[in-house]
Amino acid sequence: MAKVRSKIIDENVLGKSTQATRKLTAQRLGELYSFDVGVPLFRVFRLYWDRDRRGHRLLALLLALARDPLLRATASGVLEMVPDEAFDRRSMTDAVRSVVGDRLNDNTIDKVVRNAASTWTQSGHLVGRVSKHRRRVNPTPASTAFALFLGYSLGMRGEGLLRSMWIRVLDLSVDEALKMAGDAKRLGLLNMSLGGGVIEISFTRLLTDAEKGVMHGTN
Repeated sequence: MAKVRSKIIDENVLGKSTQATRKLTAQRLGELYSFDVGVPLFRVFRLYWDRDRRGHRLLALLLALARDPLLRATASGVLEMVPDEAFDRRSMTDAVRSVVGDRLNDNTIDKVVRNAASTWTQSGHLVGRVSKHRRRVNPTPASTAFALFLGYSLGMRGEGLLRSMWIRVLDLSVDEALKMAGDAKRLGLLNMSLGGGVIEISFTRLLTDAEKGVMHGTN
């Protein structure tokens, strides 16, 4: 975290105008992404990040979705759209309100939706400035492996991993996800075996013994 903070605050790699803004940005990004290799999600994310420059945007989105429940609440407002469909803020607003109920006022929800729309635009799911519409994204083997890892960390196994929300974020069908997982296997990004119609995907090489126990429900 110290190295990342230094780049944001001292080197101003994000181009913020004031020292105070740089510090606030570093704090908020730290809360969102953790920047701690002791956290399995961030450690695996960083591994894939270093291996796959083309997948950076989708990798960043997946980690943000995993750690930010408000952003995750906006996912249905985007993932249920078809390519070229015009983005309707109301659908995203309704999705957020259904999750938070009356815990947030209208102004706060509006800010959440504005920020989320910007995030989904940066990831490539939405395009356009004033009027946005849906675009299908192009995942990579590493971003697919990370999506599978997120499902795996929540206890999903087998074909269920290929049907998770994380795979939907990548606009992949089950067959497309399986093919991309095969590419990820060949790159050493995950373990996978197929036999008798059974799919086994795991990440044993990326986890400590303690983490393996937790993810298998033995600790």
